[in-house]
Amino acid sequence: MELADKVVVVTGGGNGIGRQVVLELLRRGSRVAAVDIRQESLDETIRMADAGDRLATFAVDITDRSATAVLPEKVIAAHGGVDGLINVAGIIQPFVKLNDLGYEVIERVINVNLYGTIHMVKAFLPHLLKRPAAHLANVSSMGGFLPVPGQTIYGASKAAVKLMTEGLYAELLDTNVGVSVIFPGAVATEITSNSGVDIPAVDSVDQSKIRTTSPEDAAKIILDGIESGDLHIYVGRDARTMNLFNRVSPRRSTHLIYRRMKDLLSSE
Repeated sequence: MELADKVVVVTGGGNGIGRQVVLELLRRGSRVAAVDIRQESLDETIRMADAGDRLATFAVDITDRSATAVLPEKVIAAHGGVDGLINVAGIIQPFVKLNDLGYEVIERVINVNLYGTIHMVKAFLPHLLKRPAAHLANVSSMGGFLPVPGQTIYGASKAAVKLMTEGLYAELLDTNVGVSVIFPGAVATEITSNSGVDIPAVDSVDQSKIRTTSPEDAAKIILDGIESGDLHIYVGRDARTMNLFNRVSPRRSTHLIYRRMKDLLSSE
């Protein structure tokens, strides 16, 4: 779907990849509805965008089903319609083994990453189906197809998003709605602080071995993939490489990730 002159809703639009997706959409001529839980973060996006009435913002908790249910009406009131939905919002868990992870944290991660995405899809899909051309994209993660120790529940939530999105692709094959699932690798965002996660051991990890993709480049990759109609969009060389490695040798790829990440678990 060409994004110029389209109305696109983006969750997580107040920071990180989500903010850069908003800014890149505006550069490509879209009208954007940016959604985030924090109004102050959205205000910063507004300041950076300087896009006038082409950008509308909505402070919404996507885990609140009633709040997301009425959001389409607000977006349509602001922009006259809705042609696309990109679910970027998500959080990680503390780098803690499942055995030591509390239920409050487990429920929060699943509510944001999985139920938040479900709520937005259920709210907006009926409207997308009415458009002559529309697109739905959900952000999963490299952790959604490759196990990362200390991120087991996060990975489970993102694996669920992956399969749900692939199921939507199959269900919508005979409609006007395209579907993409996005797999970011390591992207240089503040997801740890935005998730309320403190990682005291992160300084012990050899940062020179971790290649990250900038949020700006991630946004371009995501939107290029959407415009091309790709089902799977891999963000970063690490995501593309580990997808292939994990398919060929899942045990070896798991051991590799463990060796790279075990220092984050050693302090727990």
